[in-house]
Amino acid sequence: MADNVILQLRGITKTFPGVRALDQVDFELRRGEVHALVGENGAGKSTLMNIVGGIYRPDSGEILVGGRPVRFRSAHDAAMQGISVVYQELSLAPNLSVAENIFANRQPVRAGNLIDWSALDSRSRELLHRFHLDLSPRTLVRRLSMAQQQVIEILKAMSYRPRVLVLDEPTSSLTATDTQRLFRNMERLKAEGTSIVYISHHLREVFQVADRVTVLRDGRHVETLPARPGDAAASPAAGLTEDAIVKRMVGRTLGNIYGERASEIGPEYFRVEGAAAGRFSDVSLSLRRGEILGVAGLVGSGRTELARALFGAEPLAAGNVTLDGRSLRLRSPGQAIAAGLGYLTEDRKDQGLFLRMTVRDNCIAPGLARFAGRLGLMDERRIGEFAEAARSRFDIITPSIGQTVRNLSGGNQQKLLLAMWMGIAPRVLIADEPTRGVDVGAKSEIYRLLRQLAATGVGIILISSDLLEVLGLADRILVMRRGRIAGSFGRGEATEENVIACATGAGQECPSE
Repeated sequence: MADNVILQLRGITKTFPGVRALDQVDFELRRGEVHALVGENGAGKSTLMNIVGGIYRPDSGEILVGGRPVRFRSAHDAAMQGISVVYQELSLAPNLSVAENIFANRQPVRAGNLIDWSALDSRSRELLHRFHLDLSPRTLVRRLSMAQQQVIEILKAMSYRPRVLVLDEPTSSLTATDTQRLFRNMERLKAEGTSIVYISHHLREVFQVADRVTVLRDGRHVETLPARPGDAAASPAAGLTEDAIVKRMVGRTLGNIYGERASEIGPEYFRVEGAAAGRFSDVSLSLRRGEILGVAGLVGSGRTELARALFGAEPLAAGNVTLDGRSLRLRSPGQAIAAGLGYLTEDRKDQGLFLRMTVRDNCIAPGLARFAGRLGLMDERRIGEFAEAARSRFDIITPSIGQTVRNLSGGNQQKLLLAMWMGIAPRVLIADEPTRGVDVGAKSEIYRLLRQLAATGVGIILISSDLLEVLGLADRILVMRRGRIAGSFGRGEATEENVIACATGAGQECPSE
């Protein structure tokens, strides 16, 4: 069996100021295997893979590739050993083309050391075809949706033809269709001998693709188990379920993570009629007080573009928006905030948080006027009390509210983003991928907070690529297809199958309101 191990980590320890991220962690990856790595945010998964990818150096421990000890001083060193990593946070250059990003610093050249654009386009098209992406290789990345950028990041790693491919939350922005395409490509890579480390908070995916699963908790190795009962050593996997893995991850059993409605839905108070801009047109919807309205659809269906337009981040070309019967002209996010709208963006890194600023500063960012004291000076005492209360309420794990946000884990960044918008007491909250990159324990907490907000009478427009999340939370589901509302489902009518059929245009007519 030892000859079949391509990557082995022994006793890996890594300490950052104030926290031991990894404590004597062991991990091994076999040839042609998909090995899932799971755990809560802060469990050490990404830190471990940053060590594998050459970004961090361990304080102690040993890395072996193909049975030989190695030391990575950079990501280039890891790449030279055949290791490619798709990190949770995208690393694309937005002002370069799709092709230039996929083959960054490796573009094919012709005489005179000039880029061979024809060859570059051809190789890029081959990779784009694997995900059925109908994109020109010359398209600038900044023009792509978040989900399309996620696919480009994956293709970039695949283009190296690695021996070891690490995928850190690769489906966090993908639709169900794109997720299945990724899984088919993973099977193809496995058949070609590639070994894959798969990090995901979606445990259903783990059971679908993984051969083994390793659980980390608080920087320590908890257990490694076969994910499929057919494994030769599968006796511990008998009866292995998502709940059993969750219990190993969090040290306790979670109930229904989506929760239940705690109050009645009120009357309609927010309406959009005939809205059009960019990728969507003739969109009409209504929202009732305390209602959670789900919006599902494929990548490119116009969901995020609609959200940004309603929040004033993109101009509406046509249509009317009313709140409590009063027409709103939202030409900027500032006007939307003043009207009582909040927008939890899908891209917390570039559009949601101020990464170089502190937790304290981010908590008050959308509502600075509330903390102005005499002569326009900021009331530092109130700000500190508010930020500390937000840290406690949203269980944001940080040494202090003076911590720089970029040093938080992805899950804690996401909880901070929610805390920011809850802090302005919005009348309508647009939540776009509210649990992207968040572990199951944090998801449960975010769902509870969204339920609490709805119980106070706030209407929530929930946009998510996680169909189970939409089905579990939404009182009503709208499905977008090609920039229009294709159908509407009541809570008791919606299933994964009929929502996907409506989103893709397959099957019979979608139901409408």
